[in-house]
Amino acid sequence: MIRSKKAKYFLYTGLVSAISFPGISHAQSNDTVNIGLNVSWPGFSFLEVARQKGLADDYDLNLTIFEDPLGGHSALASGEIDVYLSTAEYTPFAISRGLDTVLVSHLNISYGVDKILAAEPMNSDELKGMKVGAPQAYIGEILMGMWLDREGLAPDDVEWVNLNADEAVGPVMSGDLAASYMYEPWVTRVLDNLDTAEIVADTGESYYLDTGIFMDAMYMNKSFISEDRQAALDMIKARFDALQYWNENTEEVNQIFADYLGWSVEDIESIMGTNGKYLDDGLYMLDFNEAAQICGALDGDPPHGIDNGAIIDSVELTNEWWVKLGLMEEMHDPEAGVDCSLVQELADNDYRQSMSAHE
Repeated sequence: MIRSKKAKYFLYTGLVSAISFPGISHAQSNDTVNIGLNVSWPGFSFLEVARQKGLADDYDLNLTIFEDPLGGHSALASGEIDVYLSTAEYTPFAISRGLDTVLVSHLNISYGVDKILAAEPMNSDELKGMKVGAPQAYIGEILMGMWLDREGLAPDDVEWVNLNADEAVGPVMSGDLAASYMYEPWVTRVLDNLDTAEIVADTGESYYLDTGIFMDAMYMNKSFISEDRQAALDMIKARFDALQYWNENTEEVNQIFADYLGWSVEDIESIMGTNGKYLDDGLYMLDFNEAAQICGALDGDPPHGIDNGAIIDSVELTNEWWVKLGLMEEMHDPEAGVDCSLVQELADNDYRQSMSAHE
């Protein structure tokens, strides 16, 4: 249940921050930047493209895939990594714990790729007391909470099981879970093999999309920013330069993602699409201008009804949901966990990027 999850969460993050992670070596020079990806995911992998394509040649980019979102955040807070590619919902936790980390930019919008999958059709009364799967303190828990709320259910009306999307496939197929958070390619795995399964919520619906909270993001360690601000600026630029390369060479980069993550190209395309910008039911990639507008660093309206400067409001709304779900007890100043000064500095120095979909 939620209360026990909360205790487990804070115990876990306290312990994990004290250990080292395989594949990470502390920077031996100012030219090395340690980068973490919270899970194997193409949307987080653009700095690998930058590494392979020489888009950040002044740096040795040392990338580590954690397969553990909370572990990656703890590594960032401890300074074992400098940059972390993750979903954006962790920011209120970082603020509440006074961690040495900040959200520096949103990167893309979940445009339907994140879903709640029910093992079989059922009404809210039937769902009461059943098990639901969602990764704790992660985007999937908020999506599950919002769906339950929409169905008229409170968090305590169900039994929560802490599972990542890939871990939930078996329990959904066996009927042990009534519903679970999932994303591709796991959604298709279940739908192809369980006739009764159905999608009951996805982030492409305006009810979820319009919140502006279901985003992938870039976090940085505050000390990294203060001690090597130029490297911090260059990491943001390299990431968006890699995005531009993907826009112009989509097939090639989708293959790079497949090779790097050990996925099939078809699975990559089920998330990234093939038009170099977005995929309905997948991801919508923010170009730099759009990300800067969300930060309030450039004039103009971001896509999908998101307000200019909405990054602060999105953190506040996320905090509200963590309180509703019982993982946080109070609201915090959202500005304490955001640093848009790097994006602002790039914009002030005339870095621009506007991308459209191609055929």
